Amino acid sequence: MTDSARTIHLSDYRPPAWLIESVELDFALDPKATRVRSRIRFTRNPAGDGGDLVLDGEQLSLLSVALDDQPLSDNAYQQDGTSLTIPAAQLPGDSFTFAAEVEINPAANTALEGLYMSNGMFCTQCEAEGFRKITYYPDRPDVMAPFTVRIDSPLPVLLSNGNPVERHGHVAEWHDPWPKPAYLFALVAGDLVAYSDHFITMSGRSVALNIWVRRGDEGKCAYAMDALKRSMSWDEEVYGREYDLDVFNIVAVDDFNMGAMENKGLNIFNSKYVLASPETATDRDYEFIEGIIAHEYFHNWTGNRITCRDWFQLCLKEGLTVFRDQQFSADMRGEAVKRIDDVLSLRARQFREDAGPLAHPVRPESFVEINNFYTATVYEKGAEVIGMLKRLVGDAAYYQALDLYFDRHDGDAATIEDWLAVFEEATGRDLTQFKRWYSQAGTPRLSVKDDFKGDTYRIEFTQETKPTPGQPDKLPQVIPVAIGLLDPSGQEVEPTRVLEITETRQAFQFHGLGKRPVPSILRGFSAPVILDHAPSFEDRALILAHDTDPFNMWEAGRSLSRETLLAMLRDDTPPAGAYLEALARVAANPALDPAFRALVLALPSEDDIAQGAHDAGLVPDPTAIHETRRALSNAVAGAARETLETVYDQMDTGQSYSPDAASAGRRALRNTALRLLSPLDGPDRARAQYAAATNMTDQLAAFACLLEAGDAGIAAAFHDQWKGDRLVMDKWFMMQVAHAAPESAVGTARALTGHADFDWKNPNRFRSVIGGLTAANPAGFHDPTGAGYRFLADWLIRLDRANPQTAARMSTAFETRARYDADRQAMMTEELERIAGTEGLSRDLTEMVGRMLAD
Repeated sequence: MTDSARTIHLSDYRPPAWLIESVELDFALDPKATRVRSRIRFTRNPAGDGGDLVLDGEQLSLLSVALDDQPLSDNAYQQDGTSLTIPAAQLPGDSFTFAAEVEINPAANTALEGLYMSNGMFCTQCEAEGFRKITYYPDRPDVMAPFTVRIDSPLPVLLSNGNPVERHGHVAEWHDPWPKPAYLFALVAGDLVAYSDHFITMSGRSVALNIWVRRGDEGKCAYAMDALKRSMSWDEEVYGREYDLDVFNIVAVDDFNMGAMENKGLNIFNSKYVLASPETATDRDYEFIEGIIAHEYFHNWTGNRITCRDWFQLCLKEGLTVFRDQQFSADMRGEAVKRIDDVLSLRARQFREDAGPLAHPVRPESFVEINNFYTATVYEKGAEVIGMLKRLVGDAAYYQALDLYFDRHDGDAATIEDWLAVFEEATGRDLTQFKRWYSQAGTPRLSVKDDFKGDTYRIEFTQETKPTPGQPDKLPQVIPVAIGLLDPSGQEVEPTRVLEITETRQAFQFHGLGKRPVPSILRGFSAPVILDHAPSFEDRALILAHDTDPFNMWEAGRSLSRETLLAMLRDDTPPAGAYLEALARVAANPALDPAFRALVLALPSEDDIAQGAHDAGLVPDPTAIHETRRALSNAVAGAARETLETVYDQMDTGQSYSPDAASAGRRALRNTALRLLSPLDGPDRARAQYAAATNMTDQLAAFACLLEAGDAGIAAAFHDQWKGDRLVMDKWFMMQVAHAAPESAVGTARALTGHADFDWKNPNRFRSVIGGLTAANPAGFHDPTGAGYRFLADWLIRLDRANPQTAARMSTAFETRARYDADRQAMMTEELERIAGTEGLSRDLTEMVGRMLAD
């Protein structure tokens, strides 16, 4: 038996019957019995259909309800477990004030939606539909209103959206003048301290900036504050967007389902994306902090000032804001490396999603539980769609259209149609076909044929998108393909130009060429497609050595690595000496960015290899993939040993630490060399680095090598050093599972779930162990006995009772079921069916499991 659920369709959208002029909320906070009093001024929506007042509400104890200060009797309204309805006949007119008092239990709220407790702190998470667990309200994004909030609590820090009005004793009042939907409401109360600064906007206003943290964490906020100020400056300079309140608050929370939340003026963050010091955070942590701080700040305009009409338009705010944070990070850290990193993430998460039973359009047509659609498709593919649009119309037209979008829709709840309309108006282009990127699921596959006659090079593209659930037939899409041409010596003879593919099959010609060129196709990864093109080894080596496009240089090396791995898997073909020499030349080339060299030396992940094997008609064996990848890594290290030893010594950044991109790139290359050399040379170099490390990046890299080398005491030593730091301990849990031998990985994970420091109700800690197995140790998860599948299913069933949202997201480990052999498929199916048959399963997990079983 599961939660009652119905499918919601985009086509069912109707404007709200009632709009809201103002909201007043009074909170009397108590961990187990918080009282919430609301006064909401409603007015009839001329665009609506009138009718009853229907308010969403879940897990609320209703104490009183009134209209225009007149109490309502029990028979004047209907109440069930999800709503409160006042019939139209009971409503006093076209405008009225609704008032209610409810009681809620934050301490019992382990789902972390609505108002809940985290280590003695009250905090909220209302996106997507958490506000209905706070009070009765039309909990939909197209109902927007200014909020006034009063909080009564003896706790020293009481925060909400907007600007502070006053504080008298235990009562604080906040007012947010900007109309917002309920999902952007936020409240925090706790014994917190602030790391404070200020920012002067481009119009000369001073904005107070605060990062609120638990006592003892204030020394780890400097980088987050710096990232915030840089984000504010960048948004003014690049998009002309200025902050619009007197204060901007960030709160770090340990118990949080997601990365962060853009609540107006009061961003709430998972503490791992705020807190950093050289000793406790890696370069990757610093990079995530910078990007996520920017992402949530940029939402102030693309998400808050302009929000989405309904949850089907989620990609409008998320795809655009991801694209903006990617632009920011590229400007801060280097465009080439950032682009490669973004594509690695896209292929690992979104391409995988598009290839399986969970595939869905960037704008879905239906859902049962909206929390299940906070996906890589909505976020990352949504950002790629924005990037393609910018590439097609050009930079000047893009920013002209954005200015029109902000001017026209400020204060609106907008749609994809509104977004595309401003581009059509600004550019004169017809975007009807381009709109298919929002409605059509799946990753297009672009095949290439070419020939050279006389002085003319001809290239023909064929596009195909495979059927996805509910969409068996696909139409051709608009695909911008950035291409350049190199001559046989590596000189560029045709600079980058964008070919616009709109048909199933389409050809282009280049004239006036003296020799057959080597094409550099899909430069900058100009579209989220799979490129079916099989250039010779010599052509890829030429691109790796000479291309002017860094992405395609990296892609050439990547494709050589993937091809080598598949050949080793298929028939034990040894890696070609020329391939190993090419990687060694990249490693030794001082003209290349160290971060770029590290990326070229990194082999495809085991999951990437499994998908590649599946695409090539092989049945992937996770154990064989693990062993083959390790064998190729050792071969690369053996061929480049002297170079790697030199690089390791040259890239030492010394005792001082800076999180800047150049220093991080040097550490990335040095630690790549360490990882490659350790299996050949033994653990001494890693032990020396571990002992001498003054930053977590270097210590964790050495820790991983020592775990894989079987160092018996290193895990205990790391624990003893860092047991007082909760975020570092998340790393300790994850690393042990991720770097366990496949045959012992499930046992390691099971043992760690029994550790005294394992809190399964904390999402970060849960993900560190269970995700350490399912995502970071595929060969262990896909153990041929099925132990990994049973372990995951056991924990999903248990977690679902406490936190359905996290359980549903973790269930996606089963989405690649169809890749594998019949025995593994049968065992995964058995576990999915066992989950589906669990009494009281949430609608979150029910929907996800149902979609996977339907494949």
